Amino acid sequence: MATTALPPQSMPEDPPETRLEFADNRLLIDLCGEHDRNLAEIETALELQILRRGNELVLVGDDDGRARAKSALDALYARLASGRPLEPGDVLAAIRLGGTDAGSGARNGDQAEMFHRDKIEIKTRKKSVGPRTPAQAVYLRKLFDHELVFGLGPAGTGKTYLAVAVAVSMFLEGHVDRIILSRPAVEAGERLGFLPGDMKDKVDPYMQPLYDALNDFLPAKQLGKLIEEKRIEIAPLAFMRGRTLANAFVVLDEAQNATTMQMKMFLTRLGEGSRMAVTGDMTQIDLPRGSLSGLIEADRILRGVAGIGFARFSARDVVRHPMVAKIIQAYDSAGRPDA
Repeated sequence: MATTALPPQSMPEDPPETRLEFADNRLLIDLCGEHDRNLAEIETALELQILRRGNELVLVGDDDGRARAKSALDALYARLASGRPLEPGDVLAAIRLGGTDAGSGARNGDQAEMFHRDKIEIKTRKKSVGPRTPAQAVYLRKLFDHELVFGLGPAGTGKTYLAVAVAVSMFLEGHVDRIILSRPAVEAGERLGFLPGDMKDKVDPYMQPLYDALNDFLPAKQLGKLIEEKRIEIAPLAFMRGRTLANAFVVLDEAQNATTMQMKMFLTRLGEGSRMAVTGDMTQIDLPRGSLSGLIEADRILRGVAGIGFARFSARDVVRHPMVAKIIQAYDSAGRPDA
């Protein structure tokens, strides 16, 4: 009886993996997080598997995922080694900073390292703040290097928060004598005249996000004293008319709701020794129908003016709950209905 030789069966190849060794087991425990929560977050975000073996982490997945995970883990471990704890959002931030910048041919990890060398970290009385996305890193550098900066993009990208952080840092270091924070008090569905209380009571709800940011950086007692001494001012945009703002860090928030005339008025308040940050989302305009946003006009007119910095954010830079980025992307894909 003749027999036919069967072809040898090929053995399945082991999936590609990357091994990372960490010298300090205590830091490795903090890196992994409670019940390996940080590792699970990286696994979910990058669709790979992370195995913990002694003082090693083994990354199993495709080349890009392993490279991004390695960059993120290295950055997080370096943060812990420098004595800084991991805070909520730091893991996703490290993933963003370790990714590939589509269309640029460069890795964001390289950009993150560049900013790490420049030590762009803002220290205030209550906390330290650093960039969590490449766009935030660019924005922070512009805030330090330019006298006038526009931060443009969707909600949740840290535009106002970082501008206030830089303002507080420069104030504490003596680079400016005061901080002025402003917003247009746009009547979005509820008229100011019908709200209870005096003028301060009427406008304070519009200013609350600015108070919230300041409370994150300064102790309540010190903040209250600085506001009482008018070294920190929080006021509607209309209150800026006729003033020259010298030796101050001035932030205009929700600038998409300023008219063209209001925007020109505000920008021409810039005085000697001052800096300005203008933030807004041009997809969230609450002006009456037919009114042109001063932020859109300023973007068009001032874009090529030397010495003015522009930083642009997208849904990829949202640093609130990850669901916020998905919501923004969904609305962008569907198109925004006329207001």
